Amino acid sequence: MSGSFSLPIVASVLLCSALVTAHGERAPDVSLTPQNVEAGSPELVRVTAPAGSAVVGEWLGHKLEFFRSDDASEAFALAGVDVETPSGPSRLQITVTMGTTVIDLSRIVVIEPAHYRTSTLTVAPRFVAPGPAELQRIEVESKLKARVFAASSAERQWQGNFQAPVRAEATDSFGTRRVFNGELASIHKGMDFRARSGTPIVADNAGTVVLARPLYYEGNCVILDHGLGLFTMSMHLSRIRVREGQHVRQGQLLGLSGATGRVTGPHLHWAVRWEGAYLDPAKLLRLDLSDLR
Repeated sequence: MSGSFSLPIVASVLLCSALVTAHGERAPDVSLTPQNVEAGSPELVRVTAPAGSAVVGEWLGHKLEFFRSDDASEAFALAGVDVETPSGPSRLQITVTMGTTVIDLSRIVVIEPAHYRTSTLTVAPRFVAPGPAELQRIEVESKLKARVFAASSAERQWQGNFQAPVRAEATDSFGTRRVFNGELASIHKGMDFRARSGTPIVADNAGTVVLARPLYYEGNCVILDHGLGLFTMSMHLSRIRVREGQHVRQGQLLGLSGATGRVTGPHLHWAVRWEGAYLDPAKLLRLDLSDLR
């Protein structure tokens, strides 16, 4: 934790800690899982705060959306660091308000660099240099996706651990700098699975289908809103088996894998996005969320 608290804040923390101890409750505290924070890392923010207290926070320019444990003794937020975030110190701002007492739990979090490789791919020229009609379509779809991502549910819809959306071999592709037809085009912001066309693609967790349609780059695409700013995306499908507005449970069929959009062959591209930040899906799968009750 940062050691730069002002004297009034220290006094407030000590006073509140004494009050909490008198009631037999744990003093407010904050922790991050995993503790080693890297670019692209999903992070579980856990705040110990008595029932009835208000917990608010912000990190890297994004508001933290907290939900309570069943006994209301803790508040959680599933957050993360975008893959393109530079390494170095960042300030995690969290305050707990109990009556007239405000406790500042803010701390400095050091973001470590994540080392990603560069790959070279060859795709149809229209996906590197789109024509006027394609550019117009891309612009329309970009505005559509912006509207979708701006309207996440205010309630948490996911429960427990996330699961891979397909039974297939995954490639170590997240964060790769991708060179298309000799030109650096993008950073790969998802996880690829070597899935033959027609392989079932299922929901990684419970959520609401907020987009289910063909897009220029993504091909047939399904986006799930899991609430509180968290989305997952399944791209390049050959068939879509859900409709927009539909609520799905974990493991429910979303569609079939394929090779639509900007691809070099059949596969599934699966992406995780929180408040505009793209996170490493493999790290989300390793994050233990089973005890959040």
